[in-house]
Amino acid sequence: MPIIKSAIKRAKQTLKRRERNIGIKRDIKSAVKAFMAEPSAEALAAAHSELDTAVKKNLLKKNTAARRKSTLSAIAKKAGVKPEATKKPAAKAPVKTAAKTTAKSTATKKSAAKKPAAKEAN
Repeated sequence: MPIIKSAIKRAKQTLKRRERNIGIKRDIKSAVKAFMAEPSAEALAAAHSELDTAVKKNLLKKNTAARRKSTLSAIAKKAGVKPEATKKPAAKAPVKTAAKTTAKSTATKKSAAKKPAAKEAN
């Protein structure tokens, strides 16, 4: 058991991280098993999502996740499962209204008018 404060803290942090990592790995395994038991587009998407989460949390390397996703996709293709088309929302341009622009311009004009004149140095 560590005696130094920083070592005690490090041990606590390690335990928390280990529990979190084990949970994420368990989620990956269960999603992959669910897909293997009954291949479907939803199960494939769930497995891919879990792998992406593991990469985001630095639990798996990017290429490892890509390799596993590729294997799952190949299995899905053999099973005749078509992947779901992921629809990304289109980026919407910000809508400017006339009221917002006039309010901003009048506010800047008022603040400019309220500034006192600079004092001249003699």
